[in-house]
Amino acid sequence: MRRAPSVVRRVLRALGDEPPPAVDPEPPEVSPDLVPLLRELGTALLDSGRSVTDVEDDLEAVARRSGASTVGTLVLPTGVFVRVSTAGGTVADFAAAAASGLNLDQIGALTTLVRRLRTTDVPLADARAELRAIVERPPRFGAVLTVVGHGLLTVGFGLVLNPTARLLPVYLVLGILVGALRWLGTRWPTLATALPVVAAFVVTLLAIDVVHPWLGDDPLSVLVPPLVSFLPGSVLTVAAIELTSNQIVAGASRLVYGVAQLLLLVFGVVAGAAVAGPLVAAPAADQLGWWAPWVGILAVGLGQMYFASSPRGSLPWVLLVLLGAYAAQLVGALAAAPLAGFVGALVIAPLAALVERTPHGPPAAVTTLPAFWLLVPGALSLLGLSDLVNGGPEAAQEIANAVVAVFGIALGTLVGSAVTRDAGRVTRTLFTS
Repeated sequence: MRRAPSVVRRVLRALGDEPPPAVDPEPPEVSPDLVPLLRELGTALLDSGRSVTDVEDDLEAVARRSGASTVGTLVLPTGVFVRVSTAGGTVADFAAAAASGLNLDQIGALTTLVRRLRTTDVPLADARAELRAIVERPPRFGAVLTVVGHGLLTVGFGLVLNPTARLLPVYLVLGILVGALRWLGTRWPTLATALPVVAAFVVTLLAIDVVHPWLGDDPLSVLVPPLVSFLPGSVLTVAAIELTSNQIVAGASRLVYGVAQLLLLVFGVVAGAAVAGPLVAAPAADQLGWWAPWVGILAVGLGQMYFASSPRGSLPWVLLVLLGAYAAQLVGALAAAPLAGFVGALVIAPLAALVERTPHGPPAAVTTLPAFWLLVPGALSLLGLSDLVNGGPEAAQEIANAVVAVFGIALGTLVGSAVTRDAGRVTRTLFTS
């Protein structure tokens, strides 16, 4: 009896009544520009700071919208591998990411292009030309405004982290100095490699030899605001997101890179302290009122506009998301300090999505990235590591707080993004059914 099915199949085959085995459909004909576009698009998305999971989703969605039925992608923080099955055979390509970084104006234009490629029929040759124009687009503002923007950014973070009236001119001067070094780094590649060490060394030297004797403030509290643009807060957060999304290789490599950036800054701080003297603790100065951090957020948004080239008309929306994230962070801190980063990150994605849906709102990435800087897990890490090498008693606790903050922000981002996607799906279902 066990042989009956095979006997039946042989009889049916002999009679010609057995259905033929299923044959995979032939791959469709796709544009020769598709694979080069996916390669260039993937590297641009990596340079914008997106996680590898998001990049893979975008590339596969664009490929299927363009007619490809079988698409394979392998995305790492340093490169993109793309494989597409076509009528003429399998086409594969690879490109390494430039690791140059994109400003907010470029990120906004790139996000808009990806959305069009995912939802409409765009000629791929035109899309490639537009993508190249976006990557090569110069900053919106010149050198002077970019450097001044970094000074405003430093003052803003100083008001958020250590709102002391007599330190505001110090924050501005140090911020402009570091901004000038960053601008020189874009013109002088040799300096760019060692720029975190040089900037941390110079700021530490001035904090110990000038600021402390002059004003008597704690040098360590002066260090973070001028160096905030070097802090890998978003890198560490994206690394945690990738690790929790089972992207082990990408998350681990990005985590190592973020820690290396922190160690470069700490090396500069230690070298500066070795030359100028120890980071002597000082009594805390009288701080400004409750309003100071809120004014600082306005300065952060304005400084971001000039330093990071925010798109035209995006400043009010960036400020809205910054204020919402900071308010949520304060609410989370009232419940429990470790929840501050989680609650702050939880509201960023829904707020950014709501802003994006307004008639003149910028893409969500434009308002999300400045808000991540405001959550400053990198600042906690720098303080903890610097305190550790100087033998501070609270160093281990500060580092532990930084680790908890990074993963709290990552979890809040994941939950907030998931809630936003589900809410959008439900809304579309209700209004289209």
